[in-house]
Amino acid sequence: MEGGSYVLLMWSGVETEVEVGRLGRFLFPAGHYAYCGSALNGLEARLARHARRVKKCHWHVDYLLPRLELVDAWTLVSDKRLECLFGRILRELPGAAVPVRGFGSSDCRCPAHLVHFTCKPSFGVFADALDRSCGLSPSRTWNGVGRGRI
Repeated sequence: MEGGSYVLLMWSGVETEVEVGRLGRFLFPAGHYAYCGSALNGLEARLARHARRVKKCHWHVDYLLPRLELVDAWTLVSDKRLECLFGRILRELPGAAVPVRGFGSSDCRCPAHLVHFTCKPSFGVFADALDRSCGLSPSRTWNGVGRGRI
């Protein structure tokens, strides 16, 4: 079972209010969201868990996923935690905004591991920026055939 880091790309056509555990209650505007995480003990299992609609809420993103449509997953097999790097790359993309400070980043110094976009971020632009930054090449792993099939 390979480990690695990932970006979940989600979408909502409506503004949504969500209680995010102890972080609090927040209003999430309509649009696209990119969430960065790592799963060094099994990337495939973590993505499958995120794709399930019914589960115990453990991570901040678990509170948000039932309210949004999961549309894509970008992954990179690695033995290093790269979610902070992924988050920085995403926050530097045009149109990026941090909707909730501290979302997904309670164990690091990042502003957040969740980024909001009004327009769908491009995998190619993200991959090119990651390659230019550190020579890494992510993959698209979502097959686009319904939730639960990553």
